[in-house]
Amino acid sequence: MLKQGILLATLALASAGAAFGADPKPEVIHWWTSSSEAAAVRTIADAYRAAGGVWTDTAIAGADQARAVAVNRIVGGNPPMAAQFNTTKQFTDLVEQGMLNNVDDVALKEGWDKFLPEPVLSVIRVKGHYYAVPVNIHMQAWIWYSKAAFQKAGIAKEPASVDELFAALDKLKAAGLIPLAHGGQPWQENILFLSMLAHMGGTDLYLKVLRERDPAAINSEAFRRVLLNFKRLQSYVDPGAPGRNWNDATALVIAGKAGVQVMGDWAKGEFSAARQSAGKEYGCIAGFGPRSPYLIQGDAFVFPKTANAQQVKYQKLLASVVVAPSTQVAFNKLKGSIPIRGDVDASGMDPCARAGMAIMKDRTRHVGIGEVYLTPDQNGAMQDVLTAFWNTKMPVEKAQKQIAAALRNEQ
Repeated sequence: MLKQGILLATLALASAGAAFGADPKPEVIHWWTSSSEAAAVRTIADAYRAAGGVWTDTAIAGADQARAVAVNRIVGGNPPMAAQFNTTKQFTDLVEQGMLNNVDDVALKEGWDKFLPEPVLSVIRVKGHYYAVPVNIHMQAWIWYSKAAFQKAGIAKEPASVDELFAALDKLKAAGLIPLAHGGQPWQENILFLSMLAHMGGTDLYLKVLRERDPAAINSEAFRRVLLNFKRLQSYVDPGAPGRNWNDATALVIAGKAGVQVMGDWAKGEFSAARQSAGKEYGCIAGFGPRSPYLIQGDAFVFPKTANAQQVKYQKLLASVVVAPSTQVAFNKLKGSIPIRGDVDASGMDPCARAGMAIMKDRTRHVGIGEVYLTPDQNGAMQDVLTAFWNTKMPVEKAQKQIAAALRNEQ
């Protein structure tokens, strides 16, 4: 586990203190490697260099792999200048072990608490100190659909409820298309589950299950129906789904071979790279109804502990550049996400992004993804249950009991 690795490496970190006093290169570790992601991160690097920073790019495919490299480098005494994490509890252990620099002066000067949503603030601000700069806001429960596939299947109206979504999937199946483009990987199944929980359970059940981890809610009939509809989605995926990457699933929708994909708004970057436009070649649905919760997640840079004055200067400069309105607009237009602040000019954003930004103005719809409320161990344990439920004939009642047990785990 991350915490155990950090604890075991503390002495090694202390003995490597001399490395902090050296002149480390201002290296940034991240996992933005797809075509749209690479184009987006270049906008941050360019803006940072224009402001006087030095950016040495280390792009590592795969979020888990990139985080593992970053953690190993940090605890081994050879930290990068900055490293990408998600705006979740992924870096809490690093904070608790004193391995990250804070950027309090930048956050306070620029008033981060005035424009950041609570699910983001709750993880980057620990005991009053700011340990990460959020880059964007992603919403992982978007429903993307191919206009061409819908036309071929005779679907004239965009689904406006879960029942209408299943009706559309049935029509797509009857038309010989892949109804649901899916990559059979645990994290993608987790997205399908959270989407169904949000769309069916609303904010109340969603928070009772994930934030409060209420056994009564998890064992309720309402949650049972969520799990059954989550499993029902499996009947609409194609045999090639297991192991498929998310962007390859998106490519099926782009090509009109599949009708629907449930995926975060980073998928929009793939549509843009394929020169497709929202409202023309594809459609996007953020939720069903004006009270549907908006599942907030995103990316952030953390700043490993260093006593090197120049490196600290670079870290604070990057924090300031990232939240600047111009950087926010340039990055998010390419990444597919939306800016972390609502005071930017949204006129150049695509229709899906503008819809997301409009929803974000209603704070009652702000909820975090599961990892905002769960420890990495809890989230991993729940994800294991969901994957087993998805891929086997596990009874729904057993899945409920195992999820309740997974979320009781506080380690």
